[in-house]
Amino acid sequence: MSVQTKIYEGKAKILYTTDEPEILLADFKDDATAFNAQKRGSIQDKGDINCSISSKLFQQLEAHGIKTHYIDSPAPHQMRVKALKILPLEVVVRNIAAGSLCQQTGLALGTVLRQPLVEFYYKNDQLGDPLLTRDRLFLLELATLEQVNTITHLALQINKFLSDFFQGCGITLVDFKLEFGLDSQQQLLLADEISPDTCRLWDNSAGSDPNLRVLDKDRFRRDLGNVENAYQEVLQRVLKACQSN
Repeated sequence: MSVQTKIYEGKAKILYTTDEPEILLADFKDDATAFNAQKRGSIQDKGDINCSISSKLFQQLEAHGIKTHYIDSPAPHQMRVKALKILPLEVVVRNIAAGSLCQQTGLALGTVLRQPLVEFYYKNDQLGDPLLTRDRLFLLELATLEQVNTITHLALQINKFLSDFFQGCGITLVDFKLEFGLDSQQQLLLADEISPDTCRLWDNSAGSDPNLRVLDKDRFRRDLGNVENAYQEVLQRVLKACQSN
């Protein structure tokens, strides 16, 4: 496989074409951003760590019937993926109140939700990735009703699997972000990544301390320190869980 042209650079990854038209190469970066890129920095080895975690989790999901864009990982910071038309939606699944859900509703941090909450956000940096109602989503023609229903169903399936998987790692999955895209056959596939960048992860062994338990990008957002150690800890636990499966 030969890398050809850079076609996209986001906050966390660069996408390149390859000599196979329906395959892209995703290069994971060490760059870190928060608050819609208002805060910027870097996390040592983040690209390698997030690529490795995402690769393992995509493989686990594929084994449980969830179709993803993942093909393989030719290098620690690189992932070969199927070329997709990404829907301009960020799909957030919440199990426990944290972040913007607390800020916008007044729910106390750590409130366990009666059932998982699936939310849709408009993937548009200029607008600040706003929360969408279903009517606004359809008004903007961001997805069809069938696609929204399928995504909601898949998001809940993924949530069930990941919640159980992370519990096996001694980690609570608080919430996480997903992205989906369409392949050349118009099949809906899970895309992007699943990592401490896109998930809120709390260490079960740290008790209720709101700072010690954080194993995700909130350590960067909130200047809690030990960001690299937290990401490495997640990686080691994921690798150990995958070996035992």
